[in-house]
Amino acid sequence: MTQISRLRGILPAMACALLLPACSPNATTPEAPAEKAMAPGVGKNAGKQSFTETEKANAFFEAAFLAQIMRSPQSQSYLGIKADYDKWDDNSEEHQLGDVQLAQEQLETLRQSIDYDELDDQAKLSYRLFEYLTERSIGDYEYRHYNYPVNQMFGVQSGTPAFLINIHRITNESDARAYIARLEGMEMRFKQITDGMRLREEKGILPPKFVFDYVINDSRNVLSGAPFDDSGEDNLLLADFKKKITALKLEPETRGELIEAATKALLDSVGPAYRSLIELCENQASRATTDDGAWKFPDGAAFYKRALRNTTTTDLSAEEIHEIGLREVGRIHDEMRDIMKQVDFEGSLQDFFAFTREDKRFYFDEGEEGQKAYLTQVNVLLDGMEEKLPEYFSAPPKAKLVVKAVEPFREKSAGKAFYQRPSPDGSRPGTYYANLYRMSDMPIYQMEALAYHEGIPGHHLQLAAAQELGDVPKFRQFARFTAYSEGWGLYAELLPKEMGFYEDPYSDFGRLAMELWRACRLVVDTGIHNKRWTREEAIDYLATNTPNPQGDVVKAIERYIVSPSQATAYKIGMLKIVELKAKAEDALGENFDIRRFHDMILGAGPMPLSFVEQRVDAYIEAGQ
Repeated sequence: MTQISRLRGILPAMACALLLPACSPNATTPEAPAEKAMAPGVGKNAGKQSFTETEKANAFFEAAFLAQIMRSPQSQSYLGIKADYDKWDDNSEEHQLGDVQLAQEQLETLRQSIDYDELDDQAKLSYRLFEYLTERSIGDYEYRHYNYPVNQMFGVQSGTPAFLINIHRITNESDARAYIARLEGMEMRFKQITDGMRLREEKGILPPKFVFDYVINDSRNVLSGAPFDDSGEDNLLLADFKKKITALKLEPETRGELIEAATKALLDSVGPAYRSLIELCENQASRATTDDGAWKFPDGAAFYKRALRNTTTTDLSAEEIHEIGLREVGRIHDEMRDIMKQVDFEGSLQDFFAFTREDKRFYFDEGEEGQKAYLTQVNVLLDGMEEKLPEYFSAPPKAKLVVKAVEPFREKSAGKAFYQRPSPDGSRPGTYYANLYRMSDMPIYQMEALAYHEGIPGHHLQLAAAQELGDVPKFRQFARFTAYSEGWGLYAELLPKEMGFYEDPYSDFGRLAMELWRACRLVVDTGIHNKRWTREEAIDYLATNTPNPQGDVVKAIERYIVSPSQATAYKIGMLKIVELKAKAEDALGENFDIRRFHDMILGAGPMPLSFVEQRVDAYIEAGQ
């Protein structure tokens, strides 16, 4: 059974009836059989079937999630759904308006059709989370242009080939033709993005000057290889396509026809798409400035305030977050001085930072051998962690985890490390990507903490566990709350110390260095976007207060510039989880169970920090 069939199968009769008024002309949903489209008490089943309010609510949530997913072909692909496998997401202004209209209609339907007081506790939580998320998306519509559609971190120039290579699976000829259709659709996909870039510039929202060189470089990388040049090597997309269809049992004529069609699509659509993006970037770069913060946007202060609230799921102000960051930096510096004593280092903290930056013992060699050694050691670390998980978690994830280097076409601009969740159907494992473009930016002493953050017990455990929750609506399994997920990731760096890891004091220093990095983020993010720090001032602060290499520092500050507030999530989320753990330990004493506590944090899926606190308080009150 396909994922789309499973989703359709879980929609009882009342769900379709509840959602009928919420389907705007722009909101496309799969048609349900006529019999299932009837409301309870209507038609031939009248009087024969009754539903509890909780059943009605859960059916609504599933139908609402499906209605949203069916407006996003790329989201479908991530979920293993192939209904629109030959299409890209629609990024037009009209489609965005349709999205917010659907959200408004679904929220109205929820409030009018579901009696909150009649729900069980789990359904009440779902109701409040759906309400929270939908209100947030409606409120965000006002600021839909307050971003940079292409930048060094993400955008169509790098995200499009990464999606085709990593997400678009080819298991039959139809999938191959869908891949070609997506290649053919790239010119329109890029046109929507470049139209959006022009619209933003008209509103005074233009990326800072440094962004454009990265985007242009990524774009030119994609236009290398056959059929774009005579280098003798295939373009990365053509190579990916050939590799995938080689595994299929196709007639030679069919295989040749498919390769010819893909080659034509590259020349007729992909090439023009990238060249038009490069042309616009070169044009906009001539007008870009070195003003970096969100304060430069129209009504930028209000936008940044909202961004902080969305990211942290708290009402903390920029000033409060800045002060928290300064306090945490001071505390972690003191703990690092304790490490210096353990390793008999004489000198200042900045001297120790310089030592760990420059000494060759802390880095693998540049090149393929060093990259291979790094990945091998990461797998050893994760294998050791996996053995200990049952002592601290009652339900380790079923999904597999693999470790990969970031692909060459995007490694120069991509972040230090990131995680891609597994597909729900098990066809794609969770993936921890390590950026090994420059090994001198990936110190060995940070390798352990980084693996725990991105892999287990960090993002892989949290995100895979959320997807594997069997008794909560789909929207909760895939909800995004940055402070929750990144707060957990940073907590997952600290927890292994309690589990007996970080035996090498330099590895423990690496853990502290990564925590320090996140504390400094509170300072520099609010510094850039609220206090009007320049890129150079932020770089100087991070370079002075952390042991990270200069290249690491520059890349990080440029990341924070293009993603206002995102960097504040980690430390704010971690501090709340650590606070709740201490609260539970103090209140429960010998009755405290670390596995039960982790169930409270992870067992209901992603949620705002205030919701997490309510779950832990209930756990404490129950005394177990």
